[in-house]
Amino acid sequence: MSSSARSSANLFRVAIAGAASLKGKEMRDVLSERSFPAVEIKLLDDDESLGQIEQVNDEPTFIQGVTPDQLSGVDFTFLTADAEYITKVWPIVRSSGSEAIDLSYALESQKGVELRAPWVERELGRVHEVALQSVPVVVAHPASVLLAMLMARIEKAVPVEVASAVIAQPASEYGRPGMDELHDQTINLLSFQQLPTAVFGSQVSFNVSAESIADAHPSLAEVEARILRHYRQLVRDQVSTPSMMLVQSPVFHGYTAAIFVLTGKATTAEQLQSALDGAHIIVSSEADEYPSNVNVAGSSDILASVRADGSGGNGYWIFAACDNLRVAAIQAVECAEEMLHTRPRGQLQ
Repeated sequence: MSSSARSSANLFRVAIAGAASLKGKEMRDVLSERSFPAVEIKLLDDDESLGQIEQVNDEPTFIQGVTPDQLSGVDFTFLTADAEYITKVWPIVRSSGSEAIDLSYALESQKGVELRAPWVERELGRVHEVALQSVPVVVAHPASVLLAMLMARIEKAVPVEVASAVIAQPASEYGRPGMDELHDQTINLLSFQQLPTAVFGSQVSFNVSAESIADAHPSLAEVEARILRHYRQLVRDQVSTPSMMLVQSPVFHGYTAAIFVLTGKATTAEQLQSALDGAHIIVSSEADEYPSNVNVAGSSDILASVRADGSGGNGYWIFAACDNLRVAAIQAVECAEEMLHTRPRGQLQ
């Protein structure tokens, strides 16, 4: 196909509000990898990021402000900045008439907003109907997607009497500031210097905590509540809800989860492995493919393993990992892809 033919076929304009964030960078990568039909991708962010040069499809692009002029004619706006900034610029995005897909959770409490995770919807046999008059979409928390996918597959294969999960949260939940603070804490600890705690409120490096830290925003308690809330909204009573605890882990990237299930009838680890393995979930017992923060980095799938509980009986442990930024970005792009056929195509200027 010639370049002119490609241009005439791809008339959708896209904006990423929060382009300098970790989520914004991941959105650019996923849009490119999935060949989203965009003739233009605008990179937008706050005043601190204005003028930065970033790559979009191997082309240098300047980050600009979120203004009515920049959003004029935009078809899809992905909201990837922190919730505080998205709340501030939301009136501008809303007035632009573009489809809004929120990865910041800023719109979660707004009326008429849909919470979505296309992976889970398909897993549970639901077909999402895209209305001609669409509404803003909030992308479900990646840990809720991981948990819903695993529990849905398990319960298709065998009844579950008891289920619980301990989920480890990475520093990237707090964006670049969280990653930077974990890095600086590690360096300062090794050099016996005072620890920076502006993001987490306490020591995270070389530490695991299940306590909600008041100074952190969102706190562990707030994120845990969000994961459970999103999980329940996604499964709609089609799948049981496990007991859950969220802990802050001293890792930069990737959610991991240790999930215990007590099955209602005899089964084997091999049968559970077979039930879990499939679209978006890779089950492996090989050391170099074992689910971990390292192995899952950059992966578009959930990695999982299964083993019998040491006490015997029908208890099993599933250990799983997902690249939180990537899973969220893929859900967001899949939502936009579903909207393409209802979105009037713009005209090249």
